[in-house]
Amino acid sequence: MSHDTVLGGRLIEILLVEDNEGDVRLTREAFAEGHIRNRLHVVNDGEQALAFLRREGAWKDAPQPDLVLLDLNLPRLDGREVLSAIKVDPRLKHIPVVVLTSSRTEQDLLRAYDLHANCFITKPVEFEQFIEVIRSIENFWLTIVVLPPKE
Repeated sequence: MSHDTVLGGRLIEILLVEDNEGDVRLTREAFAEGHIRNRLHVVNDGEQALAFLRREGAWKDAPQPDLVLLDLNLPRLDGREVLSAIKVDPRLKHIPVVVLTSSRTEQDLLRAYDLHANCFITKPVEFEQFIEVIRSIENFWLTIVVLPPKE
């Protein structure tokens, strides 16, 4: 399968909510080398994430993402608050949210699922393992799973 393969005949929109520039760079590289044609949008705090999703301010023309990759430890509004806001909003709650975090605490895991995260993944420290996680996300969420239609 080539990089130009498009799921369902369209470009896949991904929102990455991440404040660590190194993780952003690695995620970009992994998706760029993947099999699904996608556009990765990046915001680095929780307030920007909600503005993007709600198409407010600078993001008034933002596309609705097919998938959100959400870090928990964010400035201004943490990932738990963002996840909660997404899952109670009738316009957003159908968007799958993958929590991608450095947290390894059971408390964060349980809280994320209580807030209706679709998946919880702890970021690996090793470069190759991180790339493999991103490729696994692509393979599962963008190849195997049937995503909800755009509204």
